[in-house]
Amino acid sequence: MITFLELDLNQDLHFEKGLIYLTPQGLFSYKKHNLLGADASQNWDHWAFSEKNQLRLHDHAGVASLELVSEEGCLASWRFTLAQNPAATRLVQHYNIEKNRFLGGSHSEQELGTQSVCPSCWVPLPPDQEECPACSSENLTAPSTWTLFRLWRFAKPYKGQLLAGFLLTLASTAATLVPPYLTMPLMDDILLPYQSGQPIDQQLTIFYLAALFLAALLAWALGWAKTYILALVSERIGADLRTETYEHLMKLSLEYFGGKRTGDLMARIGSESDRICLFLSLHLLDFATDVLMILMTAVILVSIDPWLALVTLTPLPFIGWAIHVVRDKLRFGFEKIDRIWSEVTSVLADTIPGVRVVKAFAQEERETDRFRLANQHNLAVNDRVNRVWALFSPTITLLTEIGLLVVWAFGIWQISNDAITVGMLTACLAYIGRFYTRLDSMSRIVAFTQQAATASKRIFDILDHVSSVPDPVQPVKLTKVEGRIDLQNVGFRYGNRAVTKGINLQIAPGEMIGLVGHSGSGKSTLVNLICRFYDAAEGTIKLDGVDIRSIAVADYRRHIGLVLQEPFLFFGTIAENIAYGKPDASREEIIAAARAAHAHEFILRLPHGYDSLVGERGQSLSGGERQRISIARALLIDPQILILDEATSSVDSTTEKEIQKALDNLVKGRTTIAIAHRLSTLRKADRLIVLDKGQVVEQGSHDQLMSLEGVYRRMYDTQARQAMDAVDEELGVQHD
Repeated sequence: MITFLELDLNQDLHFEKGLIYLTPQGLFSYKKHNLLGADASQNWDHWAFSEKNQLRLHDHAGVASLELVSEEGCLASWRFTLAQNPAATRLVQHYNIEKNRFLGGSHSEQELGTQSVCPSCWVPLPPDQEECPACSSENLTAPSTWTLFRLWRFAKPYKGQLLAGFLLTLASTAATLVPPYLTMPLMDDILLPYQSGQPIDQQLTIFYLAALFLAALLAWALGWAKTYILALVSERIGADLRTETYEHLMKLSLEYFGGKRTGDLMARIGSESDRICLFLSLHLLDFATDVLMILMTAVILVSIDPWLALVTLTPLPFIGWAIHVVRDKLRFGFEKIDRIWSEVTSVLADTIPGVRVVKAFAQEERETDRFRLANQHNLAVNDRVNRVWALFSPTITLLTEIGLLVVWAFGIWQISNDAITVGMLTACLAYIGRFYTRLDSMSRIVAFTQQAATASKRIFDILDHVSSVPDPVQPVKLTKVEGRIDLQNVGFRYGNRAVTKGINLQIAPGEMIGLVGHSGSGKSTLVNLICRFYDAAEGTIKLDGVDIRSIAVADYRRHIGLVLQEPFLFFGTIAENIAYGKPDASREEIIAAARAAHAHEFILRLPHGYDSLVGERGQSLSGGERQRISIARALLIDPQILILDEATSSVDSTTEKEIQKALDNLVKGRTTIAIAHRLSTLRKADRLIVLDKGQVVEQGSHDQLMSLEGVYRRMYDTQARQAMDAVDEELGVQHD
């Protein structure tokens, strides 16, 4: 067997298991028989390879079909859900290859009509692309310490302050190295002679003590200045990083957000940037100070006694080896911690905004368990990293203590041979103590560096992502928009699923069209393509004869008013929400838009009128009230193109009539595209476009479509019967 496809649907679209597999002898298919005692061999169908046979794959609206066809017609067909689509793509590809090999041909993959698939997950690859988008996920790329150097683009505007901070760090480090050097004359010229019976030189003692005090005071002042300057710079770098990341995030297409969780993106822009800021302001500063301290201390130790300095460096190779071993484990560990932590924040981002649904279905305990599991997972990952870090840190401390013991032993031996004085040993020990302290501190910086590298990688994953709806290099300027929209052979695929294909449609300026069709027929997708939330995979969409891909995205959408099926309001006042698309609108303009949307009356009944807070996502308002505010928001910008995506689906019949009255006036002079499940709401449309399986199957006025007795007529009759049944049920009428 070469490959196989597991079926999960039968021809009646009922869930039922089946199997197709490919061998060098041809295609085999298992069919389920209901007859008891039937020969098991009869459950298999077989088709040998033939020049006339072709295996074709089609998919739409959650269901895919596979057909084996020849010149005589369809030999066999199978149905399955899109979950099996990658395996079906693999089957078609291998079928064409084996068929070509069986018939002795030598065709290329393109000539065979096969689509490249990922060898790992068998997801179909985009055209002219060898890398699988699914397998090349950003989470699979290990963070590198070199990622931190990419932060220079954010630090470059502050290079003057950074240079000043470095010079202050150099000066403060040098100041801290003065006191140990003064211990040599204090020991050799004052304390040891005093033990031998000589009097203490008070002036010299006061001089050395004053020098120690001034050195400490100078080190404090310089340390404060460099910490303050570098803290200010790091905060500004962090702020610029957050701003640019968020700005770039807002430029990405809806396709990017469809594959991301809100909590994960919030964690990246919030906690990850804070971690980078902390690293730059504190840990990187400490690291620079440690390096300078070690280098300066090494120079001073060599000047005092080269052999003693050489003994001091004994632990360095062992410490370097330990850092090398631990670094990779920490890097991968911290990267995993960040991903797991994003799962915790994602639970919060899901449940807190949806707390009304949680309580309505009494799922508090379930959500608590979900949070507890995510938190426990986070705890387990942290424990694994802490086990490595807990062993590493004491090991470094042990090595430095052993090094200090070796220095003591070597120093005593040097004194016994009159090679150095007690004062020199005391000074060396003071320097060595600082040397090993800084060495230990440098080893600890490994963890913070890997955390910052992981955070940088996750943020640059956003910044490196290119929008699938890019702005043109030389955009066409829109002067006066008439509102003529032309769709020419437009097709779009969402992942493995073909949503629309071959759509040709012309919408005249000021025309109102209604998009109708069953769920999954492509209505909302067509609207998304017209709004350029996605770019068409095939064909072109033009506004007044200009390809919308040659117009700046913001400039293009400024002429579109959109009312979504699920109205979304931001936390703030009603006036702020209505003026969202036009923040500088006057109160008179806001009120006029609210009146047109029949929202003025209920707004005045609120405690603070237009200054009333709507709460997060408008939870303090009813669904119909939120919808009318969203309509007012769209009307305020006075768009030339108006798109109503199920604009009246969440309101009652009384409110719908009020909105319809407003819409009758609003659509005049505007190109309007309306989607509605209730076909009765589209009776006044100039033209109705009927979509089925992603294609335009009918178009015309209501009366014209009714006379065709096609898809629209069946949909209308079905809704009419449902409406009559609902009325009869309400009145208690029973039919025989």
